[in-house]
Amino acid sequence: MYVKLSKWGDKVMNSTQGWGYRSAAIAVAAIVGLSTPVMVVAQDANVLEEITVTARKRVENLQDVALSVSAMSQQDIKANFATDVRDLIYISPNTLLDDTNQGPGGVAAVYIRGIGVSEVEKNFDPAVGVVVDGVFLGTMTGSITRAIDLESLEVLRGPQGTLFGRNTIGGVIKMTRSKPTMTLGGKVRAQYGDYDTTVLDGIVNFGNGDTFGVKLSGAYRNQDEGYFTNTVTGRDDGQYEYTSAGVNFLWVPTDGVELEWTSVIERTDQDSSTLLNVGQPGQLFCDGFGACAPDTRTPISGDRYAVDQSFENLNLADGTPIPDFDHSGKSPFDSTFDADTHQLEVRWDINDDYRLDYIGASWETDETVITDWDGHVDLFFHTDRPADYEQLTNELRLTYDAGGKLVYTVGAYLWDSEYEISLISWIGFAGPALLLELPQVSKQESDSWALFFEGDYDFTDKWTLTLGGRFTDDEKKTEQRGVVPCGQPVLPPEFVAPCAADFFTPITAEEDWSEFTPKVALRYTINEDSMVYGLYSRGYRAGGFNGRVDAIPAAVDAYDPETVDNFELGYRSTWLGDTLVFNATAFYMDYQDKQEEIQQPSATSGTGQVTRVFNASDATIIGAEFEVAWLATEGLTIRSSLGLLDADYDNFLVNTGPDEGPPVLTDFSHLDFRRAPEITFGLSGDYRWAWGPGSARLWANLRYLDEHEVDFANKPELTNSSQSLIDASFTYELNQWYGSVFGRNLTDEDGYQIGFDVANLWSYAAPRAPRTWGVEIGMRFGEQ
Repeated sequence: MYVKLSKWGDKVMNSTQGWGYRSAAIAVAAIVGLSTPVMVVAQDANVLEEITVTARKRVENLQDVALSVSAMSQQDIKANFATDVRDLIYISPNTLLDDTNQGPGGVAAVYIRGIGVSEVEKNFDPAVGVVVDGVFLGTMTGSITRAIDLESLEVLRGPQGTLFGRNTIGGVIKMTRSKPTMTLGGKVRAQYGDYDTTVLDGIVNFGNGDTFGVKLSGAYRNQDEGYFTNTVTGRDDGQYEYTSAGVNFLWVPTDGVELEWTSVIERTDQDSSTLLNVGQPGQLFCDGFGACAPDTRTPISGDRYAVDQSFENLNLADGTPIPDFDHSGKSPFDSTFDADTHQLEVRWDINDDYRLDYIGASWETDETVITDWDGHVDLFFHTDRPADYEQLTNELRLTYDAGGKLVYTVGAYLWDSEYEISLISWIGFAGPALLLELPQVSKQESDSWALFFEGDYDFTDKWTLTLGGRFTDDEKKTEQRGVVPCGQPVLPPEFVAPCAADFFTPITAEEDWSEFTPKVALRYTINEDSMVYGLYSRGYRAGGFNGRVDAIPAAVDAYDPETVDNFELGYRSTWLGDTLVFNATAFYMDYQDKQEEIQQPSATSGTGQVTRVFNASDATIIGAEFEVAWLATEGLTIRSSLGLLDADYDNFLVNTGPDEGPPVLTDFSHLDFRRAPEITFGLSGDYRWAWGPGSARLWANLRYLDEHEVDFANKPELTNSSQSLIDASFTYELNQWYGSVFGRNLTDEDGYQIGFDVANLWSYAAPRAPRTWGVEIGMRFGEQ
């Protein structure tokens, strides 16, 4: 049951609840097909109950919103027994979210409609926004949010440049945690699964029921056995331990005013990233040192869940021993990621017509990690990557709703972030008996401000016009400090010290950009059960500076922003006495000045490679999205979704020549987009029934991903075949107690979550988690 406490949006969710088509085919399918943003279904006996979302920062009926959005309630989140947001993203078609396994804390690769970023460096801005409790997270690292105390999840597809701002050109994943109830209540659960995985977490609410409330939360997750068998040490690599503690204070000093403070402290200790070497003939590590995978589907270890990695008694690539090398005394089995969040929200109902909202938040992260990027028993390419990041955000919104024809929101936004990484690269393939130790320090600062508005005007009972716009001003500063090596062969355990200093002095640069991102939508209400809409919106991703460079020009030359113009047609409807919902959406997206991060060989970096960023391409993306929710009979809900996508480069020319000399333009327009499967499909069933003195619930979900690339270069060893992922759970509930058994990835799919061809030196990859199971016991009391 959804209870709306006021028209301004305070709420409590308490449910018991080889495609070959091109643009013409997609348009036809969108018109005649059936689709809906996945409905969050409350289990009323006879109808699908209304669901509301806050995708436009005010509460609205999902079926009345003129944009593409999928949603999931707290009850549906519980049925998934999710570890983090990756286990929930199946609700949305044309959406992928993976952990790239390139660093601690979870480094997200989030793609919606083929648009996203899969980079560990924090100087690369996201292309899909991850928003937690109204706060945009500015990096991919740490944005794989844990599924602890999530009240709702919304996936907004397409550019969200008006209300959510820059770096949301693909869309937004919006998560909301529960608020203090101001009354005594809580819940606790204990979970055990294979790989010796233990979970304990709980929430306690208390207050006076009127003017103040406190919510305390805590979580502990420990996996003592990793998914990967180390063929060198015999150890199960991939172990981790996660703890978090949170407190929410809610104070209502007078009618219409709420102040809420939230603090969440998270600590993660885990093994270093576990990566597989899938090197092929034609790459240096394979041809020069024999580090060759047996075929394009199998890593050099012989299995996707086996690794040939060692951090002790190492040899260089040519076999020269370096027995005393110890990664500067740091352990690869003690990677850490610490995150601290502090947030203040003020909600003020000024009068019946106006509401003021303020959100101010800080998010700070600190990480340490030793990484074996080469996935080989010998030392080819290892790094030490300690990094610090902090952001401070402030948002102020005024909303007008007098119950008449006009509703609007206006606001202002301020952003400030700082990032520093002190990188050390150890290179063991540069020459006979030669080990290079290469330091590089990168610092970046980002400041941004924006003014925005969005409003609806009902100029008749059936027609509604939406107009919106946002002006954004960005400024970025970079400071790079590193070295250009000119080492010479030495005998172990000595190191080769860099001897060229032209890049040792800090190099600084700054640049600024601004952009106006408009939005126009027109909605026509056919009848009380259906509507159609047309939408135009623009998204903007800021420019920036590269954080991995090999020379001074690369450190100071900025790349420009990229933009996406989205054109969308949608149809929303309910049928059969509100027991069936089906809708259709078709979209056309014009992608301009697309930023491309490309690995290229480098003669000056010392590492043999460098990441270069180019505004190298324009592209066209077309597609359709279909979803269905059907209350087939009392207690049984069936949902399905289908995403069709065609993402093509219009032009993609890159200078692949050396820094010195005439340009050598290479045409990459034949390549496929990364993480853009032409078909995504979902099918789930949720059945609840009375059984004995309690109630039972059986839930299962199928998620199909078509063949797709995870690497820019579309290398065959990094291509993902089609995958069918199945999750399921069974729960029995008696009074305030429940017990469950669940399984994830029951088909044991081992597709890659990340894959990189490193400038034709070698290729590395990391698979998704294998089949897992678990049991859970929980108890609830009072109001949660």
